[in-house]
Amino acid sequence: MHRAFFLSFFIFSLSFYTSPFYAQSAFPLESVEPQTKGFSREKLDSLSLFLNEAGSSALMILVDGKVVYEWGATDEKLLVHSIRKALINSLYGIYVDKGVIDTTATLKDLKIDSLEQGLTEKELSATVADLLKSRSGVYRSAAAVNAAMLRNMPEKGSHEPGTYYYYNNWDFNTLGHILESRTGKSLYDLFYEHIAKPLGMDYANEHIKIYDPEDDMRIPDVDGFYQYESEKSVFPAYHFRLSARDLALYGQLWLNKGKWQGEQLIPESWIEVSTKAYSMINPSYGIGYGMLWNVLVPNEDRKSKSFFHTGVGIHMLGVYPESNLVLVHRVDTEKDYDFQERHFYQMISKVWGSKITSGTSE
Repeated sequence: MHRAFFLSFFIFSLSFYTSPFYAQSAFPLESVEPQTKGFSREKLDSLSLFLNEAGSSALMILVDGKVVYEWGATDEKLLVHSIRKALINSLYGIYVDKGVIDTTATLKDLKIDSLEQGLTEKELSATVADLLKSRSGVYRSAAAVNAAMLRNMPEKGSHEPGTYYYYNNWDFNTLGHILESRTGKSLYDLFYEHIAKPLGMDYANEHIKIYDPEDDMRIPDVDGFYQYESEKSVFPAYHFRLSARDLALYGQLWLNKGKWQGEQLIPESWIEVSTKAYSMINPSYGIGYGMLWNVLVPNEDRKSKSFFHTGVGIHMLGVYPESNLVLVHRVDTEKDYDFQERHFYQMISKVWGSKITSGTSE
């Protein structure tokens, strides 16, 4: 009897995505009843139970720009990990459109060799576009590189720039430097100016440098920080902490093809070109890589292109244009956590399985 009461109370508590409290918050997107957008409340309640048992932190589903499901601590700012790459994609789109950054410029043109010593002439011929596609041909260690990246790293000089995909933090970190050197501003200031402020994000533009993660210093409790590992590279990794709500806003901006409240924040042409699959990384599932986004290409199971980015295999920001849907999943990975990659795939399946009408998942 006590267990039944607790379970009923728990399900009620987890169903706060339609609560009056949420409707009064400053979050600039409206919540609606799930069934109005083709989702089953009962199936979403089951999803809530799964998320709690698996050790998730937050999940949001937006359809047609409306919140149909919101579970967990969606306003808590958590480390986004590799989703950081999708965040600076927008800044590149803006400054390529302004003519400040030329995607055909080479590392030699940008004088990268004056900072990163020992690059070969072949490596210096890599372009900004090659780095955006993670096809630079530069195979070196970098800040925030994990063991899997190092295991899969090709031999130095084994591929010409632009010819081979390797998910490479050297490329991504160097893009951060190029953005800052060409604009004369920190990428955090640029993100606040062009993205966070117009979208109404709960993003505090405070950032700090962290020089060595091997030291005993505490990772700063700010919304953005640089991670330097100078023994590997002069270019730092740039980290963000954002809430699920803020990532949902960002995903909605991309679903809107870069437009927000009548203003074109990101060029629509950039949205299209950077979500084109330039490399196929998992042909069996139709997963490619564009420019700082993973791309689900159309195949026999899906009618149209979708795009997403993950972080440590369990965070996710997904944009599904055919369903007009944005999906955000978060885990507090700065504390001990139980949520695993297998739970991630179960979560995806349960999200699409929560639809009232049958159809192909994306």
